[in-house]
Amino acid sequence: MLDGRPLIDVHLHPARLPGLKLPWDEWVQGFDRPALRALYDKDGSVEPAAFDAHLAAEGVDIAVVLAEYSPKVTGWQTVEDMLPLAAANPDRIKFAANINPHLHHPVADELERQLALGAIALKVHPVHGGFPAHERALYPAYEICRAAGIPVVVHCGTSTFPGALNQFADPILLDDVLRDFPGLDVVLAHGGRGWWYDAAAFLALSNDHVWIELSGLPPSRLPTYYARHNWNRLTRRMIFGTDWPGIPGIAENARAVAALCSDEETAGLVLAGNAAQVYKVKVVS
Repeated sequence: MLDGRPLIDVHLHPARLPGLKLPWDEWVQGFDRPALRALYDKDGSVEPAAFDAHLAAEGVDIAVVLAEYSPKVTGWQTVEDMLPLAAANPDRIKFAANINPHLHHPVADELERQLALGAIALKVHPVHGGFPAHERALYPAYEICRAAGIPVVVHCGTSTFPGALNQFADPILLDDVLRDFPGLDVVLAHGGRGWWYDAAAFLALSNDHVWIELSGLPPSRLPTYYARHNWNRLTRRMIFGTDWPGIPGIAENARAVAALCSDEETAGLVLAGNAAQVYKVKVVS
């Protein structure tokens, strides 16, 4: 709990340093600090108990950690890398599956394998993986998610990392997916960061199964980014996420986001309620 409110952060990257292609300073986006380095063991992995304690200190009730199979851009973070973290406190730490159609064949088999390990969502990263979100090879995975009621999280925002293909960040590429898989919950990670805030907002306001996810977006700039849209309506379509570790702090971001909400009900939806509904998780008191 944070200030009496449940808190769910759906976007964290506890990367194993041996599998990280980027230099450390670039990975943490200027937010290096001794407390962050202290979470890592001598082998370059986040220490599970220390990570759980860090989340608790930040007021996080549930965190969703993300693997990423993007060897050309960020490196190789497997779903198996996330398992020790989730095992440290299954009530608090969950993980998402990740597939890349250039690496996983067939994608349906790999997704089923990761879901069997306990994944609660599917993350696809077109910008780092080098494929469009409407790539037909992904359709069997989308159908699995639609049928099982599992959300698909799609990176929709620019990336400054070398090798990123930002043309694949456009939310309009999801138009086919939303039409072909009615009822599929789609979470727009980074909320259209860069050139697509309006497109992301339009999709979220026009489709009850599309959500704006706030990772990597400075809270103070959110009203400016979405100035062309009804702020009170749009905030009720938002899901809190940070993009940890490249942030000042989870609690700091959460408080700043809550302060932008028009009322306590909306703040509760953004910080936890919407995520609990979409990711089908429950905060344990």
